[in-house]
Amino acid sequence: MIANSLMLNDSKTDIIRFSSRFSRSLSDPPLIRITDDVITPSNEARDLGVILDSELTMSKHVNALCRNASFGIYTIGRIRHLLDQKTTELLVHAFITSRIDSCNGILYGLPDSEISKLQRMQNSAARLVTRVRGRVHMKPVLRRLHWLPVRQRIGFKVLLLTYKSLHNMAASYISELIHIYTPPRQLRSSDELLLATPSLRSVRTTTYGDRSFSAAAPRLWNALPSSLRQAQTLNQFKCNLKKHFFSSMS
Repeated sequence: MIANSLMLNDSKTDIIRFSSRFSRSLSDPPLIRITDDVITPSNEARDLGVILDSELTMSKHVNALCRNASFGIYTIGRIRHLLDQKTTELLVHAFITSRIDSCNGILYGLPDSEISKLQRMQNSAARLVTRVRGRVHMKPVLRRLHWLPVRQRIGFKVLLLTYKSLHNMAASYISELIHIYTPPRQLRSSDELLLATPSLRSVRTTTYGDRSFSAAAPRLWNALPSSLRQAQTLNQFKCNLKKHFFSSMS
């Protein structure tokens, strides 16, 4: 590191080993020594604002998002009486929705117990914007605001990345994870731009394997209408995809 004019920052360096929660018999990872510095293993690490725990439950990341969202809702709520609805919605998008949406594709496949925490934050933000009562059913309110619920927003992000991967708009290491389905003989589905689904052996577990992009992207993409999969432009795909999600909510 000295030869390359680099210095290790102890406060920003973490080492973490990811493993299934069912693998209790694994020994602790060894200490890593770099020159005179010793890096001890950690149970969590932060990367691009995402808190990754050793079992990839994402619980700590979701809890951190909820804390930040709660603080944003509280802060905006203190001046809500001075704002109109349009301005309030702009503030909510800037300080709450943008954080919930940031890197949310990694939350795909999480159980309802985790997604419901974020959904409560979105519901509270919608109540703040519209000033509806607490017992009002929130789906019509979200539809009126043109906000997709949290789980649909996660699916939207995965499908958007899938479209970009298929049209050379994404990084190569992501595009290489999915492949166009080629039937062994000419079928009516040959021209429908379907993706090949990974084998059960490669997915292995529903807890982890089904959440990977290589498994989630074909599952979500192949479930879309053929006309939506064959959208000509990115803006057209995004617009029609949002309409599709709203129509499936009714």
